[in-house]
Amino acid sequence: MTAPIVVGTDGSTCADRAVEWACDEAALRDRPLHIVHAVEPAPYSYPLLVAPEMGKSLAEAGQRILTAAEKTANARQAGIAVTTELVANTTGPALVDQSARAFELVLGHRGLGGFKSLLLGSVGLWMAGHADGPVVVVRGDAVPEAGEIVVGLGFAEDPAEVLGYAFEVASLRGATLRIVHAWQEPAILVATGYSLDFDKVAEEVRERSARAQAPWRERYPDVQVIEDIVQGHPVTALCEASRRAALVVVGTHDHKWFEVPRLGSVSHGVLHHAHCPVAVARSHEQA
Repeated sequence: MTAPIVVGTDGSTCADRAVEWACDEAALRDRPLHIVHAVEPAPYSYPLLVAPEMGKSLAEAGQRILTAAEKTANARQAGIAVTTELVANTTGPALVDQSARAFELVLGHRGLGGFKSLLLGSVGLWMAGHADGPVVVVRGDAVPEAGEIVVGLGFAEDPAEVLGYAFEVASLRGATLRIVHAWQEPAILVATGYSLDFDKVAEEVRERSARAQAPWRERYPDVQVIEDIVQGHPVTALCEASRRAALVVVGTHDHKWFEVPRLGSVSHGVLHHAHCPVAVARSHEQA
């Protein structure tokens, strides 16, 4: 069975954009689309706390949300197979369970809950660090139809996962791939008056980048690559590049906290501030 693109929805405007993005992704990858809405069972399962009909009302509202999302999906991409599922569970665990059977999980950057001033909702941030497999958080005011694929390249971890995902997406979309590596001089060097030679740093980065890219360039010879080596903060560089991008791709750390891959500070910052959708590239085995 072909693993689907799974998108979570709560009926919010951000979730609607995520459904649209997931529709296009499913069509691009020739995969089915599975739309999920979670209805939390507590406290509605305790009759002393709320009216007994509240749980039924919420389930009915959830089904209406799914019906509307399915209608949107069929109108946007008539050729894809669309299924829906109403899940009785808290949102985070429900989506983690779904991600284990998905090719990719798609979410809006903020839902109906919480504070509207937050740049990224708690569910999106939590899923980016806990989901089993790739997660796309759809940011921006509209679903981008064109633009570069931007990928952040670092060497603290093996970049194969993030580069492989980025090259594949760029090939599928016929888009240019922009590889961004940003670095800052260590504070201790600045404090002591030492300075690094930017040209030498850039040369070393290009050599390491070329070695990391080599297998992916061979696999995807159609992808045009642009490399940016920037002296500055990686979050700032990636978010600036995101202004002209269709997607920014970031990774996670290999080392884990409580058996969960850690979302690094750069990925965390990009998820909060990017101007376009952000993909957290992670294999199912890594999660």
